[in-house]
Amino acid sequence: MPDGKSMGMGSHLIQRERTRGASSRSDSTQKSSSIARPTSVHAKYYDARLPWYTIYPTVPEFSPAVGAKAYEKWLKGLPPEDAVSLYLHVPFCRSMCWYCGFPTSITRRDASILNYLAVLREEIRLVAEQAPQALPVSDVHFGGGTPTIMPPAEFLALMEFLRSRFTFKNTASVAVEIDPRTFTTEMAEALETAEVNRASLGVQSFDPIVQKVINRVQSEAQVTAAVENLRKHGVSRINFDLMYGLPHQTVQSCVQSATTALAMRPDRLAVFGYAHVPSYRKNQRLIDETALPDVAARAEQAAAVANTLVAAGYCPIGLDHFALPDDELALAQRAGRLRRNSLGYSADTCQTVIGFGASAIGRLGGGYVQNEVAQSSYSRQIAAGHLGTSRGYRLTNDDRVRAAIIERLMCDLEANVPAICAAYGLDPTPFLNSAERLGMLAENGIVHIEKGLIRVRQEHRFLMRVVAAAFDAYLDRSPY
Repeated sequence: MPDGKSMGMGSHLIQRERTRGASSRSDSTQKSSSIARPTSVHAKYYDARLPWYTIYPTVPEFSPAVGAKAYEKWLKGLPPEDAVSLYLHVPFCRSMCWYCGFPTSITRRDASILNYLAVLREEIRLVAEQAPQALPVSDVHFGGGTPTIMPPAEFLALMEFLRSRFTFKNTASVAVEIDPRTFTTEMAEALETAEVNRASLGVQSFDPIVQKVINRVQSEAQVTAAVENLRKHGVSRINFDLMYGLPHQTVQSCVQSATTALAMRPDRLAVFGYAHVPSYRKNQRLIDETALPDVAARAEQAAAVANTLVAAGYCPIGLDHFALPDDELALAQRAGRLRRNSLGYSADTCQTVIGFGASAIGRLGGGYVQNEVAQSSYSRQIAAGHLGTSRGYRLTNDDRVRAAIIERLMCDLEANVPAICAAYGLDPTPFLNSAERLGMLAENGIVHIEKGLIRVRQEHRFLMRVVAAAFDAYLDRSPY
């Protein structure tokens, strides 16, 4: 479960490394035609309870000390010529998936959705009024929940309202998350009218046994119909989400699900490991823990799916994404400009992300802000004429350097620490010295270190979070 996304939207990191590591990077992310089978080293580190490093510092470091006042100041200070990304969180679904780790509400009626959309539009108005002018937009993402369960006319009205408050670039990417079980032709037509050009479909697994025990039963025919409907209406860029580590999953069923997905030829796939945290998410208590695969089985499943996708011509992107060679992610990876945000990997280069909706997270030059998580609290705050911010984080220079190092490791499997530090005018020695676990990781063959250039070995790509964690100043410093 990506940190940040479980609470809404994370954001993009500010500065890219323009160094030897980016311009003449090793081909470690490209050369391997397969992912190595798990070893004893994987077993030692694979299930470490670590952040997914979609943002840094991660959400637990956020504080009420950074709230609406800071957000207002940061909005007013945005450069009017710099493009921004927008994230809109629509936390509603028609039924509860028992594996879900996101804050959602289950509703069979549209009334609660319509009320929420009215609040969302008011927040958009409040935020736009703080900005110096109608900011240019290059990227929009509708997440949830299931954004496409709103009435099609409401989706069109919301897009029209956004366009009235912001200036959309002609090349703007507009993406939406979709549940194939509730997707209609009317919504496909609305997406076409609204100029949506990318859709992300939640698939998870095609295994009927697995689907039943996670309360997400959807047929291959439903997914196929949704994909065909999207392509027919001009939404040509298709993403799939798959999962491993679910109850009753096996290596064979994971590979079969991946093979079924490949027949529909999505442009990219995200392959996430199920995170079982029933103490945090009550719906996960409905999952039979005894049916969950163990650490070794999870690692086998992840490697098997990865090998299946790579063999079909998809490029491995960072930790858990796979893309066709001509997809934006693959192109960005080859150019050394791949980014990491709470939705996963991204080719979007915006330095500013503005989040709308309950729990949404934004990123501006000064740091992160997050809206009230509870819909009721969020709605009351907006109704009172205040920004929905409840907490945030003010970035230090140390945070920015560590964030840049972690992002490059997560995106490129390597980071040139001296070059990154030089971009901030800092000495790399303290950062390398504080990463005490690097020596142990090098001894175990997970990384190769030479003059501050850290490379994660291709066969250990699934352990890149362990390497990134060595630069996390907020983690418990005890050994793994």
